[in-house]
Amino acid sequence: MDNNFDSVLDMYLFEENTLLEQLDEILLKAENEQAFDKDCIDEIFRIMHTIKGSSAMMQFNSIMTISHKIEDLFYYIRENGIKQHYNERLVNLVFKFTDFIKGEISKIEQGKPLEENLEQFETEILEFLQIISGEEILSNNTVILDEVALSDDKNQDKKYAIKIFFDDDCGMENLRAFFIVNQLRETGIEFTHKPEKVENNSEAATEIVKDGFYVYLSDKDSLDAGVRVVKEALNVKNYTVIEFKDDKKDPSKEKESTNATNDLKKSENIKNTEVVGKHNKQSLITVNLSKLDSLVDIVGEIVIAESMVSSNSEIKKMNLESFTKSTRQLRKLTDELQDIVMSLRMVPVSGIFQKMKRIVRDMGKELNKDVELILIGDETEVDKTIVDGISDPIMHLVRNAMDHGIESTDERIKKGKNPKGTIELSASNTGGEIHITVEDNGKGFDQEKILAKAKLKGLLQKHESEYTTKEIYQLLMLPGFSTNETVTEYSGRGVGMDVVKSNVEKVGGTVVLDSKQDKGTAVTFKIPLTLAIVSGMQVVVGDSELIIPIKNIQQSFKVQIDDIINNTDGQEMIILRDKCYPVVRLHNFFNINTEVTNIEEGILILVEAGENKVCLFVDQIIGEQQVVVKPLPTLLNKYKIKESGVSGCSILGDGSINLILDIGSLIESL
Repeated sequence: MDNNFDSVLDMYLFEENTLLEQLDEILLKAENEQAFDKDCIDEIFRIMHTIKGSSAMMQFNSIMTISHKIEDLFYYIRENGIKQHYNERLVNLVFKFTDFIKGEISKIEQGKPLEENLEQFETEILEFLQIISGEEILSNNTVILDEVALSDDKNQDKKYAIKIFFDDDCGMENLRAFFIVNQLRETGIEFTHKPEKVENNSEAATEIVKDGFYVYLSDKDSLDAGVRVVKEALNVKNYTVIEFKDDKKDPSKEKESTNATNDLKKSENIKNTEVVGKHNKQSLITVNLSKLDSLVDIVGEIVIAESMVSSNSEIKKMNLESFTKSTRQLRKLTDELQDIVMSLRMVPVSGIFQKMKRIVRDMGKELNKDVELILIGDETEVDKTIVDGISDPIMHLVRNAMDHGIESTDERIKKGKNPKGTIELSASNTGGEIHITVEDNGKGFDQEKILAKAKLKGLLQKHESEYTTKEIYQLLMLPGFSTNETVTEYSGRGVGMDVVKSNVEKVGGTVVLDSKQDKGTAVTFKIPLTLAIVSGMQVVVGDSELIIPIKNIQQSFKVQIDDIINNTDGQEMIILRDKCYPVVRLHNFFNINTEVTNIEEGILILVEAGENKVCLFVDQIIGEQQVVVKPLPTLLNKYKIKESGVSGCSILGDGSINLILDIGSLIESL
């Protein structure tokens, strides 16, 4: 496929997905306020107009047709209004069609053919239009056919006419004519039509079936534009072009049309030119993510090259003050460049959070639960790659909260709770990482039933009484904990939680569970700001140099032999601020030979991952480093190195390769 087309297609997909997300927000707002105000209607009309135009340009006919019909629907509503008791039905109808468009976009992304049979969708819109327009006729009772008929005097200046007949028994011919009138108005041509009142006059359908629908035009250019519109209209059985001789209505001089519209559509492609409202010039551009990835890689190489220059031992021996000053300036500039490049990839989590509104809304209706979604800190920014990685886990947690966490209304009332449940989705920047929490005020976890189920599945490593609350909740994230058996008070809350945990860990994050029975559950993701370049502490263990991410480090300190105690299992422990932490000797953990085995000769580093903390024993600390994270070779995947405490590697300025520790998986593997 041509690269230029690929670029245009990427832009099209990005634009359509963005517009559909905006549309979801508008519809949810309208549903919540139980009203479609003028701004709301205008914005929906604009969005569908844009989707229609870009889809027509790309020749995605299914999306173009459906968006055009929704646009026609809101054109009618904009001109005539809609009664409040139809609002909910309108929201459901538009959601149904936008879901169809999303499905078609997904097919485009997967290279699958688009839907061709769209008659059902058009019929639904026409039926809805007939309902809302029919009520208007009954209430006004002022539209009569005689007033609609056009006299010849009104068309004395017209030289051409298009006589249109619709498919037999298609029904609602007046509304089909209204669609054509709306599309003709968009072209900007001057025309009149007979019958004149069609959108709210169901009696006009009888006249159209009998005599046809006439469109009168003044010149050849207008005629050509009108014919193009008629060719694209659905359910047109045939049409006839009539040229009036000597400015008099002389139907004898007629130019017969070609075949029915449906056949014409297969053989002719029409390029639509969209005219959109003027906007102020914006200093924003859209950049392909792959280009940003390449830029990040280049900046990473610059960071490595800068480190190579500044740490060159031969130049250091020369002790050049000018060189030292220049390297400091170079480091300052590379740091600024790194910050700017990283910021380019940062996007707010609001995109994910807003999508959850639709899920809560749909599931609330399906499960008959009244639930409010509260969003906090949705302006918090995270690396685009990380956002993509946590989208599905967040969606899964929200679904679980709706399905199994929040009780039914009756059950909540019996417990003395507010009948309306809440799900709070929050994000915050703690400096080194982002915390994203999904919290509900539902039934919470039942610890006894979790232990019973884990015992039944053979997942317990020790006696039930020996498990702490935190350890019990961790059982929910073990593979194989949940099954597709009948849902109980707790089953379902763990369905796929192992997958959630795995996906979060892929982006360098950890998952923390907290719950109180009948009070609710909170699941928190602790994830890094970015995956490309991290701040790390370089340490030495034997002949190996390792990198510990700064975000995991609490403190480092020297100890005396008397400070170390042993538990009943022989595990070395140390007490800090009245809390006891296990000591992990990295040379034993990674089986590295070292001469530093006396606890007093090395140094301890207190690290944390989630709620877990341990003290790592290393030979010495070299210092803080900005390191570029490089993935481990794929041939090492079979050894499950990442599960053993190593997340990647980095090349330093002297050419050495340092392993980057994954503190979370290291602690879990103990």
